[in-house]
Amino acid sequence: MVLYACAVFLAAFLLFQIQPLIAKIILPWFGGASSVWNTCMVFFQAALLLGYVYAHWLNERLSARKQAAVHSAALLASLAVLPVMPGESWKSAPATYPEGHILLLLAATVGLPFFLLSTTSPLLQAWYARTHAGKTPYRLYALSNLASLAALLSYPVLVEPNLSVRAQAWIWSGAYACFVLLAAAVAWRSRGGHAMKSAAPMPPAAPPGRHERALWVTLPATASILLLSITTYLTQDVAAIPFLWVLPLSAYLLSFIICFEAPRLYHRGIFMPLLAVALGVVAYMLWPGQATIGVLKTVGLATGALFVFCMMCHGELVRLKPHPRYLTAFYLMLAFGGALGGVFVGLVAPVLFNGYFELPLGLALCAALTAIVLIREMRLVAKRVEDLAWILAAVVIAYTIVMGVTAGEKLQGCRIAARNFYGQLRVRDFDPGDGLGPRRELLHGAIIHGVQFLDEGYRHKPTSYYCEESGVGKVLLEGAGAPRRIGVVGLGTGTLALYGRPGDTIRIYEINPLVVELARSEFTFLRDSKAKVEIVLGDARLSLEREPDQRFDVLVMDAFSGDSVPVHLLTEEAFRTYLRHLAPGGVLAMNISNKYLELEPVIASAAKRFNRSALYTSLDEPGNHRLCYSSSWVLVVDEEAHDKLHEPLQAEILQPVPGFRLWTDDYSSLLSVVK
Repeated sequence: MVLYACAVFLAAFLLFQIQPLIAKIILPWFGGASSVWNTCMVFFQAALLLGYVYAHWLNERLSARKQAAVHSAALLASLAVLPVMPGESWKSAPATYPEGHILLLLAATVGLPFFLLSTTSPLLQAWYARTHAGKTPYRLYALSNLASLAALLSYPVLVEPNLSVRAQAWIWSGAYACFVLLAAAVAWRSRGGHAMKSAAPMPPAAPPGRHERALWVTLPATASILLLSITTYLTQDVAAIPFLWVLPLSAYLLSFIICFEAPRLYHRGIFMPLLAVALGVVAYMLWPGQATIGVLKTVGLATGALFVFCMMCHGELVRLKPHPRYLTAFYLMLAFGGALGGVFVGLVAPVLFNGYFELPLGLALCAALTAIVLIREMRLVAKRVEDLAWILAAVVIAYTIVMGVTAGEKLQGCRIAARNFYGQLRVRDFDPGDGLGPRRELLHGAIIHGVQFLDEGYRHKPTSYYCEESGVGKVLLEGAGAPRRIGVVGLGTGTLALYGRPGDTIRIYEINPLVVELARSEFTFLRDSKAKVEIVLGDARLSLEREPDQRFDVLVMDAFSGDSVPVHLLTEEAFRTYLRHLAPGGVLAMNISNKYLELEPVIASAAKRFNRSALYTSLDEPGNHRLCYSSSWVLVVDEEAHDKLHEPLQAEILQPVPGFRLWTDDYSSLLSVVK
């Protein structure tokens, strides 16, 4: 039992350590979009499904000796792909549909090791059941989930803050090599025993019916949909960081552990009322116009609700687990359901929907499945269920209607609502009644990315975070000398183009083609500019790395994923690239306006590394500046620009925080800057 347990534990631990690690490595290559994680999850779930198919085929079709030989050969072959570090050539990804590129990258880099790790739990359970007659193998599944949870929780707390990405990859690869030897040893020690037969007349060994098999798929599919859609809900408006990937996934795995290791802890009398409360809480949080309750409460409530949803799905799933003879088929269907939910959220929903409808759909499906399993249970014990069925059906229909209204309300008043890999964009007109007339805004999720007034008197005025009183506005209004070259990372509505003068060149880098389309068709900032405007489509940092020196007088960093600057735009290597493109006396202006992260230490440490000053200027309360929004800007300058800007801007000089570690492409930790 110890040998089996060690192999299962190590496999699951490595399986769930590689997920945040590889996602963190490739996240910068795709603009820091939160959808990178969902696409990775689609791959992981598909690989898990293939692993379970392989385990089922191996267990059903081959003799014990052939199983050991085939699996050992596959394990040894997987060592050829180590270490698990994707090559630089994978950075050249298409901007429009990068999902396929991500899936190919993952398949080439971690596909075979991940596939073989995923086979370990069902395969070793089947071998254990074969060689240890009369003993249940399901505790190994609970141990597998416990190891997965330990891997996930340790990553943002212990691994990420203390180890570089390269060190993580090498350590993981070494541990995987040890796993290969251990798993091969288990395979050869398990080549004895006899396969179980299904001919026994006992009820537990009877083949499961089609209704049970349908629930084997729909219950895990629902949990998967809710896991990924709640993760999207959190990362879209906060930050695409491993901690916010790991927390929902940990709640998901914890429900597996409890339900498979201690199924009595799933008690319908407790979790059904909790489920009703959780469904109501999430519906309230999603309802348009609700006041912000703070990041900690939002994350806590959403994660707690997800745990309750998953307890219901996985608790009912455990109630349906079959005789060990059908163990691999059970896990196969379970994995198929999880992959089905992942494909729906990660690949289908962004193409099919123009809004985030998958979360309301997942909630409605969870409510419907709850009603189905309750009615099914009542029928099995031969009780009258007609009245209960009608009541539950009415409640589910009412809740589904509420969810539909909630999803639709967010699109009310929108001129345009569209969605792609990089998230949802909405354009809407509104008039707050302040006497300045109607205006049009661009929103990415819940974050405003630019505002333009529609009345002629204000239409040509820079607004929001880029108004003339903001830090970037004051820099771009400075002086009236020779024609300037201005670089901008992040297009938004194109507001900064209004600062262009005749003879100026403004070069804008934007990764999302949909943003470019909307900025040109729905706003007039770009065509109203007096400067020559150039737009470069693709990830800004990768584009700047490939280009010759641009000699920008001002380079503006205004790229956001959700409400956070993508991490790969804040590293030492990124700053080296920016400063290479600045002319002598040039200014690097960085928008760090953020509700959740305190990025000043990051920029201060990078400025010190390159012998620059970091001037902090904020507009906390716009007051009479009616065109402005609150904003925070940091200007990274050399000595010449420091002398010119420090006094006029009344800027604060940021000092490096003692002990704060400089971020690099190999190391970063967002936990260190959470407000």
